[in-house]
Amino acid sequence: MKTVMLPNGETVPALGQGTWMMGERADQRDAEIAALRAGVECGMSLIDTAEMYGDGASETLVAEALSDVRDRIFLVSKAFPQNASRKRLHLACEASLKRLNTDRLDLYLLHWRGSVPLAETVEAMEALKAAGKIRHWGVSNLDTDDMDELVAAGGSACATDQILFNLSRRGPEHDLLPWLRRAKMPAMAYSPVEQGRLVSNQTLVRIAAEIGVTAAQLALAWVLNREGVIVIPKAGTVAHVHENRRAAEIALSTQDLTTLDAAFPLPKPGPLEML
Repeated sequence: MKTVMLPNGETVPALGQGTWMMGERADQRDAEIAALRAGVECGMSLIDTAEMYGDGASETLVAEALSDVRDRIFLVSKAFPQNASRKRLHLACEASLKRLNTDRLDLYLLHWRGSVPLAETVEAMEALKAAGKIRHWGVSNLDTDDMDELVAAGGSACATDQILFNLSRRGPEHDLLPWLRRAKMPAMAYSPVEQGRLVSNQTLVRIAAEIGVTAAQLALAWVLNREGVIVIPKAGTVAHVHENRRAAEIALSTQDLTTLDAAFPLPKPGPLEML
């Protein structure tokens, strides 16, 4: 498994597992638990969740699936922006820890920017780190100007920026991804298959067939090809997990990348997109 280095030198799998919209349906619970466990077994041991997902239901699912292999996973969760203050962040973190049945998070993220000053969020994150509740902290859905402000507010210890990035959402390539590379701070790409919509893109289906892979695998392989990017697709079945895992073994040629660039051109610069 390819790895990506965090700013402190620790490495994590480049291909992890997302959990958005998991844990919300009883009839899918067993399959989702099996999927998460299968992913860990094949090296996809970075698990991303959030207090927002199913109002905590996804965190509870992760605990049920993976508590017995906690020391083998790199566990990520995210806090609502309204909880990112000195008074509330530690409460939100404790609630996530309880739902996740663990004593620490490996990475805790501000889910998106709200009204709480970034300097206050940095202070609250550093307090959680000092208390041993989290090992690293970072942000999500922050654009380049926000990242400049974060660092100016004392946030140079930020470990990652989790962003919407895929073949159809290439805006971060203009300035945010170069900013993160200069800061030696990896990006974490959510919705790398555009919530499944890229799978039915006929252009991508055709190119994937020519290469001999599925459209989903090609979309994942394209993101994995980027330097310093962690990819967190969601998979609710074991078969889907194995399909995603095989994407990490795909070596895209220069011609493949040129073809994809022509099919999914870089958009004009604009605000950071998010879902």
